[in-house]
Amino acid sequence: MVTEELLWTKAERVAIVGLGYVGLPLAKAFSKYYRVIGFDEDLEKIQLYQGQTSEAFYPTGRADDLGCARFIIVAVPTPATADRKPDLSCLIRASETVGARLRRGSVVVYESTVYPGTTESVCIPILERASGLRYGVDFFVGYSPERVNPGDPIHRIEEVVKVVSGTDYHTVRLLSQVYGRVIPAGIYQAPTIMVAEAAKMFENVQRDVNIGLINELSVLLNAMNIDTHAVVEAASTKWNYAPYEPGLVGGHCIGVDSLYLLDCA
Repeated sequence: MVTEELLWTKAERVAIVGLGYVGLPLAKAFSKYYRVIGFDEDLEKIQLYQGQTSEAFYPTGRADDLGCARFIIVAVPTPATADRKPDLSCLIRASETVGARLRRGSVVVYESTVYPGTTESVCIPILERASGLRYGVDFFVGYSPERVNPGDPIHRIEEVVKVVSGTDYHTVRLLSQVYGRVIPAGIYQAPTIMVAEAAKMFENVQRDVNIGLINELSVLLNAMNIDTHAVVEAASTKWNYAPYEPGLVGGHCIGVDSLYLLDCA
């Protein structure tokens, strides 16, 4: 298995698949410590990023460049379809792309938000089929849910505890070492991949439900001519009250993840 020492000494590279609002900040953070290949299918995006090419960060649209790395992070979108079902097409395509270039001793880490069981029932079989390698013997898999909050200058990647999980003890240890160097906020080792997947679901579903609840309550309060914001402020004086303000549910994930959880129920 690839080691953190090999990554740290630049003998091995990190590859990040997907350079969107999750992958690009991740690539920038990792490039402070490791040599990073950033891959994206969007060639216009790659042309834009190539002005930032350095010895530490190499953006590319060539999938074969992924063969130069043995620590690969997949950070692609997982939206919903028009009929409100999980859309795993980007994740499946990324797994096929990575699998076709996977080498022995590699570790593939998924950061995309998914329902519990996706990594092991969907992604790993694709990696095995595309690579011809055996999971748990020739390559290993980790799951570390992204916690990026776009546009937030305070809760940056480095400032938020990172949940990690993996195939076995050695995989989890490697993820803890690699992410631990990049993220000083700390590492939390989840006992299984499914626990880590479910934890990310819960984070977003809880926020979605609470925003929906305060929106419903604000309708009631407005009908009674009561100031919702004043009520929230008063209730917030109790230590175990979680303050939410009425408004739209924002972000790419929060409004979608309830659909993912329902689909696997």
